[in-house]
Amino acid sequence: MPTARDARNLDLADPLHSRREMFLLPEQIVYLDGNSLGALSSGVPATVEKVVRDQWGDHLITAWTEDDWWGAPLRIGDRIGRLLGAAPGQITVGESTSVQTFNALVAAARLRPGRRLLVTDPDHFPTNRYLAQSAAGLCGLEVVAVPVPDVCGFLREQGEQVAVVSYGAVDFRTGRLWDTAEVTAAAHAAGAVTVWDLCHAAGALPVALDDQGVDIAVGCTYKYLSGGPGSPAFIYVARRHHEIFEPPLTGWHGHARPFRMEQDFEPAPGIARTRIGTPPVLSLLALEAALGVFDGVEMTEIRAKSLSLGDFFIACFDQHLASLGFELMTPREGSRRGSQVTVAHPEAHALMRALIARGVVGDVRPPDMLRFGFNALYVSHSDIHRAVTTLRDIALCGAHHDPRFTTPTLIT
Repeated sequence: MPTARDARNLDLADPLHSRREMFLLPEQIVYLDGNSLGALSSGVPATVEKVVRDQWGDHLITAWTEDDWWGAPLRIGDRIGRLLGAAPGQITVGESTSVQTFNALVAAARLRPGRRLLVTDPDHFPTNRYLAQSAAGLCGLEVVAVPVPDVCGFLREQGEQVAVVSYGAVDFRTGRLWDTAEVTAAAHAAGAVTVWDLCHAAGALPVALDDQGVDIAVGCTYKYLSGGPGSPAFIYVARRHHEIFEPPLTGWHGHARPFRMEQDFEPAPGIARTRIGTPPVLSLLALEAALGVFDGVEMTEIRAKSLSLGDFFIACFDQHLASLGFELMTPREGSRRGSQVTVAHPEAHALMRALIARGVVGDVRPPDMLRFGFNALYVSHSDIHRAVTTLRDIALCGAHHDPRFTTPTLIT
């Protein structure tokens, strides 16, 4: 029977508890939506002001060299690589997640000419599905939707036809963690190329891109990495593919000699060829500042805290919500869980709006799922206890039936 005292005791024993002070969180707010938009870290505002006033304001165009704006996509890529098990020189940062994903899918297909299938998850995030259809159409491929639990069997049976295998490491709705090593190995046994979406994994749990032999991976930086709204995404390309990697979107920043302004594209050596156009410098450098919260912390520590938070949420769920029409959608086993817990309820939207009105912020995904994300650097066990007990109180008293909460909203 988890209590508020139990939560406080867990927080007192938490080696990451002081990291919460590195974020500018509003008082009295429990923020459990970091799996959509990470909280603001305290180092970002001063960095952005410095970049605007001193670098852009005083250095003007010379900031590209004087402040090394030019090197930021690779420099920041290496910082992210430390969190993802990627050796330096395999990640760049600078475009949107959609652009990076499109380039990844088409380039992956080009690595396997003569094959006709692009295999992906029918429950993948909508943008991933749309881009898979677009990339397949351009490359003359057929999209085959195969649920993750069935993909290894599919690859054993029809793998010789498969060019690209594209999945998310964590299910964005339920928070279920998939076995990237197993799927990658099955794809390679079939001769296919893997493209992993790490949006709900990067910064939340240990990833071993190099050790697992992943080919290509893409991820956003505004969730668990707390880079800010719309912060640029990253792309990882394993070093063994660099010299034959042919992205469809090519820009002058990815040219071997960008400032010669040559007529024909010649890709830069190594991972730099994945650069496209001028990156959003302000967002890029805000992201760099945000990554400072990971300095001195190992991903294993973050994972241990995340699992503790998830276990505590599920224990509170069993005590307070299971008998009130809520259903647990996330696996109970920590090894099968990312860094969120999702519960379902027929009145999910109204319940979440009422919950937010009481200072507990999560979000909703269709058809009826309430999502609660745990950034281990700033979420506490006391936050979890307050969130679940507040949701229980709302459900018991019917506060979510207030017309303020039953009116549909655009953003959830």
